[in-house]
Formats: sequence, structure tokens, C-alpha cells
Amino acid sequence: MNKYESIIIINPSVEEQGVKALIKKFSDLINKDGKVESVEELGKKRLAYEIKKNKEGYYVLFNFEAKPSEISELERNYKITDEIIKFIVIKKEN
Repeated sequence: MNKYESIIIINPSVEEQGVKALIKKFSDLINKDGKVESVEELGKKRLAYEIKKNKEGYYVLFNFEAKPSEISELERNYKITDEIIKFIVIKKEN
């Protein structure tokens, strides 16, 4: 298994319970065949440029281990989740 880092930007209009639910959803998805090492809620920040008419976003950072085949499934779930306005998954060097 490889180590990865993923940052998601959640729509700022999502309430705190919604943010917690999204974090749990993606943590459970990663833990199905991998292992979440840490989740950092970085809070609301101003975006460098507007994304989907939003000037702010709620940032969440996941550090995890997973098989390379699981990343495409994780990214697919990010794409179909309406509350997520932007995401990135990066493979860390061992």
C-alpha cells in the first residue's frame, strides 16, 4: 500500500453536521481497503479564485494508506458528491 494525501474543498454553505458527515463518509470509504492515518479540518479559507461561484471553501486534509486501485474509486466519489467543489489526491514519497 502507498501513502497518499488528499485535500477536499467543501462548499462553504454546508453546515457543520454536513461537513462531519462528509468526513465520515470518505474516511469509511478509505478504511474499507486502506487506513486513514489522520484527518485535519483546516476550516474556512478564502479561495485564490472563484470556484463554482464560491469565494470561500471549507478545507479538509486526509492522510491515508491505500492501494493504487482504490484511488480512482475515491476520486469518482469526490466527483459525484455535490458539496465538494474541488479535490486533489497526491501520492507521498516513502
